[in-house]
Amino acid sequence: MIGNVIFDPLVPLVVLYGLAAIVVLGLAFAVWRRLLGWALRALAAVVLLGAIANPSLQREDRAQLSDIVVAVVDESASQRISDRAEQSAEALANLQSEVARRPNTELRVLTLGDGVDDAGTELMTALSEALAEEPQARVAGMVLITDGRAHDLPVAPSALPAPLHVLLTGHEDDWDRRLVVKNAPAFAILGEPVTLTLRIEDQGAAPDADFVDLTIAIDGGTPLAFQVPVNQDVELPIDLPHGGMNVMQFATPTIEGELTDRNNEAVIQINGVRDRLRVLLVSGEPHAGERTWRNLLKSDSSVDLVHFTILRPPEKQDGVPVNELSLIAFPTRELFLEKIDEFDLIIFDRYKRRGILPSAYFESIATYVQNGGAVLISAGPDYASADSIYRSSLGAVLPGRPTARVYEEGFTPMITDLGQRHPVTEGLEAFAPNSGEDGLPGWGRWLRQIEVLPSEEAAVVMSGINAQPLLMLERIGEGRVALMASDHSWLWDRGFEGGGPQLELLRRLAHWMMKEPELEEEALWVEPNGLSMRIIRRTLNEETGEITIIHPDGTETVVTLDEVTPGRHELLWEAPEVGLYRLRDGDIETVIALGPAAPREFEQTIASGEILADLVASTNGGIVTMSDGLPSLRDVRAGRVAFGRGWIGVTPRDAYRTADVSVSPLLPAWLALLLAGLLVIGAWLREGRR
Repeated sequence: MIGNVIFDPLVPLVVLYGLAAIVVLGLAFAVWRRLLGWALRALAAVVLLGAIANPSLQREDRAQLSDIVVAVVDESASQRISDRAEQSAEALANLQSEVARRPNTELRVLTLGDGVDDAGTELMTALSEALAEEPQARVAGMVLITDGRAHDLPVAPSALPAPLHVLLTGHEDDWDRRLVVKNAPAFAILGEPVTLTLRIEDQGAAPDADFVDLTIAIDGGTPLAFQVPVNQDVELPIDLPHGGMNVMQFATPTIEGELTDRNNEAVIQINGVRDRLRVLLVSGEPHAGERTWRNLLKSDSSVDLVHFTILRPPEKQDGVPVNELSLIAFPTRELFLEKIDEFDLIIFDRYKRRGILPSAYFESIATYVQNGGAVLISAGPDYASADSIYRSSLGAVLPGRPTARVYEEGFTPMITDLGQRHPVTEGLEAFAPNSGEDGLPGWGRWLRQIEVLPSEEAAVVMSGINAQPLLMLERIGEGRVALMASDHSWLWDRGFEGGGPQLELLRRLAHWMMKEPELEEEALWVEPNGLSMRIIRRTLNEETGEITIIHPDGTETVVTLDEVTPGRHELLWEAPEVGLYRLRDGDIETVIALGPAAPREFEQTIASGEILADLVASTNGGIVTMSDGLPSLRDVRAGRVAFGRGWIGVTPRDAYRTADVSVSPLLPAWLALLLAGLLVIGAWLREGRR
């Protein structure tokens, strides 16, 4: 119970001050005239003025409130390395016991994890949130249990109500080695080197080293070993091996004594794109579809086209030498022998042997396929003739043998059961200009088909008359070959009976031949989104096996995918942490990096109080290294230094809550009038006695 005297004047203060001034003047006059009763009259005036001021006694029933100590415990990734987690637990336990020994004091604990989207340690944000939950008048102190690596210092609270202390984890002899990759682009042109900047830097009390080992692996393949200097930038040119996503993993071995190996690796992902697609189109007998092929290829600005056309009909025998058939000498030797490897795709459109291209050229083309090249055959009646290119050295790599029979009738191209699962033709009906009827695709007919017998390894993805093979695909050595057993695909481009998706079909064929990952028949890839990954498995089989996911720490998770379309299985999976994941289904493997290439939590791993030093000093708090011992808790007055050797201080706030308030007058009105009257009468009697 606390009592206070309060005043509630019966008249405005101006009137009260005026009456007081009159009393003072009257008192001065009485003293000057030496009136005997002036003292009693003065007392009477004071009593009356006091009654007008209306003094009262205010009694408050107060409930004492406890002091609050706020503790923010950093449990981010950098606090889980070495023995920092144990140090944090010991520091928190010691703080809890110190607060428990103090009377009327409570401890509020807030734990802090990793920031969202690689934001790092948001220590100041957590402190602001903790203070927002508590009355500022009761906060006696604040303690941060951390390694000092805060990444949100600009959002620190502007005014802290009590001393702020840092209990710093870590040890003086800590050291760490970090691998950094700079200048990593999201896209790169195939065939052009990408220059990356690497740096391996030592932090803390690191041992002396001039050079360290570095390994580089692409898509989880066999790593290549190098030696690079320490604490120096190294320029590294890299050629992307294939189109699509290339996952590159850089690593340096872990040395005994390092804080962590989480920053000894860096993973970057670069999407390889082709600058230009170099195509050689060899046309034989002129026909209506020749111009269509040329227009389709020329319409794509990313295609460099070389078109070679034989205009001389076979029945014309005029004795003119071959090298004099054109106005300018056509560089056939240069194209088919010397620079054939510079082409990404060779297309033969209704071409047959006429003596223009020697057998050595066809042998060169066959070797080109074996070594990774791509050939597309658009076959007309020429393919069924005695002069067919199948009957040359090129025939050894072609997926279909002609029977010499040619069908001259209309038919609607159909996608086979295998074609429904093959990436070249899968879902091609969706590009049909019309809606199909009677189970037929909604595209126009073709009017000619060449009968061929597919090889054992050929994949027949489209069929024609009497289910005869129409489009055959085959892998030959390192290369790929496609055979279209008709020269009437141009009817789709011309819009005959509605036309059809010739451009889309050609695009897919070209990408499959270029070994683009999204057009592979047996493929496993991942589409990352934050910590989520969409696992996609494409296969020609009706079923797929279980997918094994290998986590960054080596643990494994086995998942089963769901078939969403024929040949395509998918699953959306949430990963537990950032890092490099390996996925395996039998012999097919892929790698994917989730999260940043170098997590922010592991950029600086040496514990340090430098970042928080100014903020702590502004509150007279201190930074205590946990390796030096656990501090005790003491009381300090506001504005005084709140730390010392082996102790940290809190400021008692003496906060309270008022439960009840009662007000009673000190001098009742009747008593004031009685006292004033008695004093006036006493003054009169004294003056009358004189």
